[in-house]
Amino acid sequence: MIPIARPIIDEEEIDAVTDVMRSGVIAEGTKVFDFEKAFSGYIGVNHAVAVNSGTSALQIALQAAGIGKGDEVVTSSFSFIATANSILYNGAKPVFADISLDTFNIDPDDILNHITPLTKALLPVHLYGHPAEMKAIMDIAQDKDLIVIEDACQAHGTAYHGKSAGSFGTGTFSFYPTKNMTTGEGGMITTDDKDIDATARMIRSHGSKQRYHHEMLGYNFRMTDISAAIGLVQLGRLDEFNRKRMENARYLSAGLRSLEGIEVPQIRNGCTHVFHQYTIRVTNNCRLERDHLVELLGNKGIGTGIYYPVPIHKQPLYKKSGYIDSLKNTETASMQVISLPVHPSVSTEDLDHIITTMGELIG
Repeated sequence: MIPIARPIIDEEEIDAVTDVMRSGVIAEGTKVFDFEKAFSGYIGVNHAVAVNSGTSALQIALQAAGIGKGDEVVTSSFSFIATANSILYNGAKPVFADISLDTFNIDPDDILNHITPLTKALLPVHLYGHPAEMKAIMDIAQDKDLIVIEDACQAHGTAYHGKSAGSFGTGTFSFYPTKNMTTGEGGMITTDDKDIDATARMIRSHGSKQRYHHEMLGYNFRMTDISAAIGLVQLGRLDEFNRKRMENARYLSAGLRSLEGIEVPQIRNGCTHVFHQYTIRVTNNCRLERDHLVELLGNKGIGTGIYYPVPIHKQPLYKKSGYIDSLKNTETASMQVISLPVHPSVSTEDLDHIITTMGELIG
């Protein structure tokens, strides 16, 4: 079976963890500080705050920005549920705008349709590793005096016209094992705002700057030196990982784009797509329905993923809360998308098997 994802952990990561274990400092320590410094430099911002997950990064970023009860945050429903739940965690309300079908990212024109006097922030998602349309989003934010929090949890190394995802507003990243780089579990907040940086550091550690002096409500969301040691090695390998993903994506697109009813991923001009997922659309012109194609691919030893079959606004939690939005493109995408293996461990032989099999099933 060609898996849909496979973390790459080699001897260098193992040695880094062993060194930390032997040091006796395994909780938050100098490795976390080193990782924060390296990651902020990679993204091109002044500050980075390491935490225990991408979800925590989102929650803290919103809280540090002052998002709270009575506020509305416009975001995408076509994402992992943590994007919207992080807004709920802060007592605010997620408001869902539709996506563009070419990139699966939030549509700036539809953002404008959902801004109200209660709107305080925009939370675009750089889905699958393709950047959202940040110029239009930042123009809206400036015009409406709104905060921007970027969900870059799938976008390590993604760039929009030369500027890194996670450097426009306050960025949030995940280092879950299937991401383009991993720390096992972990997350990062990126910002140029020294006040956001200072507040985020307090929130991640029980609301404290100084031990046993707690100034605000906080949590235990710290990263360990063990995770940071893995992250430092992985960050050094990230560009190579991304290069391989992009090569694999180009190879797949060249072999699949002629198939009737299959829409291969698009990359907008000026954008760097790092292909956290290589996601096709199985349109109504295809001779097979999406779910049937997934089944047949599995029978041929090809792992697939559907990200995401149920949009957030259709999840039971949100339906019970009264969400009845009709988001045409979001709902269309949820019924048509399939992600195919693109990670760095996929070989040319694997890619050829995927292309040949898709051709036999659909061609």
